[in-house]
Amino acid sequence: MDLKYLKTVQTIQAAGSFQKAAALLNYAPSTVTFQVQQVEAQLGVRLFTKVGRQMVLTAQGTAAMPLIDQLLADEAALERFAQNADGPVGRLVVAVPETLLTYQLQGVLHDFKVQAPGVELVIRVLNCYDIYAQMADGQVDLAVHYDVRDYPASIHTEVYGEYELALVGSPTLTAQQQDFITPGQAKTVCGLMNDPHARYLELFNAYLAARRIRLQPNMELWSIEAIRNSAISGLGVAFLPKFCVQAQLDAGELIEIPTAIATNTLTAVYAYRQLSVAGALFTQLLRESAQK
Repeated sequence: MDLKYLKTVQTIQAAGSFQKAAALLNYAPSTVTFQVQQVEAQLGVRLFTKVGRQMVLTAQGTAAMPLIDQLLADEAALERFAQNADGPVGRLVVAVPETLLTYQLQGVLHDFKVQAPGVELVIRVLNCYDIYAQMADGQVDLAVHYDVRDYPASIHTEVYGEYELALVGSPTLTAQQQDFITPGQAKTVCGLMNDPHARYLELFNAYLAARRIRLQPNMELWSIEAIRNSAISGLGVAFLPKFCVQAQLDAGELIEIPTAIATNTLTAVYAYRQLSVAGALFTQLLRESAQK
């Protein structure tokens, strides 16, 4: 079966019409029609049906698409192998929380792509508990996250770094809003967060409960950068790894708010079972990054 014809089928499924697929592939519409007919004849099924102005997959087409996608993915992997026969190839799936990905791992990712251009690198941005679960279940090749619990003996772990935590807010906050020491308060400021189950927020919420400090209802935001910028704007306070906001603290855009939190650091680890050549390179880069 001609893989170019399968690519046409895949493009139609994504574009929603023969005409759009023809434009994307720089084919004449008659060429697209012919190629689909050839694939349908070889498979003995009808792949598409027209619904309104859209071409949608039939039941048989829906069943066939994962196999078509896999064949085309294997072709792409084989091409990468041919282009990079002397270097790592294949697919590497790494799970990591947003804070570490955005502020600590950019150099590692850059160096990895330079040294292993033939590897398909998949980054899953997840909560640390979800990362742990996916690593334990074998759904990812490598996990980099804040330590939440011990892994079974079959999974190897190494420390990546120790990171200080900080409560930060705008310099415009009042003295009362900045007081996170006095017990038994109902404060006129909210907490900014993107994941209430983040490990550092669990520590902060436990501290608030122990001190009987009540905040206004939290504001849940979509990213760490949105949280940081909202704290600068005076919308609330944020409890984060300090490296996320160090530049803004240095610039005076944010201030560090004192607390009496006993545990104000987090340990980051990386975990793996058996490593491919690509995985071994990634962990090597992690070790080098941790030593800087």
